[in-house]
Amino acid sequence: MGIESVKAYFEKFNMKDRVLEFEVSSATVELAAAALNCKPERIAKTLSFIVGDKVILIVTAGDSRVDNQKYKTQFKAKAKMLAFDETENLTGHAAGGVCPFAVKEGVTVYLDESLKRFETIFPACGSGNSAIELTIPELEKYSNYASWVDVCK
Repeated sequence: MGIESVKAYFEKFNMKDRVLEFEVSSATVELAAAALNCKPERIAKTLSFIVGDKVILIVTAGDSRVDNQKYKTQFKAKAKMLAFDETENLTGHAAGGVCPFAVKEGVTVYLDESLKRFETIFPACGSGNSAIELTIPELEKYSNYASWVDVCK
C-alpha cells in the first residue's frame, strides 16, 4: 500500500498534486518539521495501537504525548502500540509513514483534540518521506475518522 495507495486515494478528490514527497526523510516529527520548514507541533503524527483484536490510529499534534490514564478511560484498555515490524501489515503503511488515509479495512481512525489549535497540519502520506498540508476540516473529511478524542497531555 503506502504512498501509491494514498496518492490513488487523493486522486479521487483531485488532490493528488497536494501530496508532497521529499528527498530527505520525514519519518519522525523532527525530520518532517525540518523537511517542511515548520514547527514540530504542526506535524500530525499518526500513532498505531491494538485494542483487543482491533487496530486503531490516533492522529495527534507533533508535540503531544499519549496520556495513559486518558487513553485507558477512552478505550477501556491499556495503551499498547503496534510493534514496528507489524505496523505495515496491520495498517497498510510502514512505521514512519503511517497516516489516516488509505488504511486497511477494519482500522479505525481517531483525531486527538491536540490538533484543533492549528489552522493547517501536516500528516504523512504513507511513506517516510511524504506529507500533505490539510486544514482541520479537510483532515476530518479525508481521514474517515470515527470521532475526536482527548487522549494526550
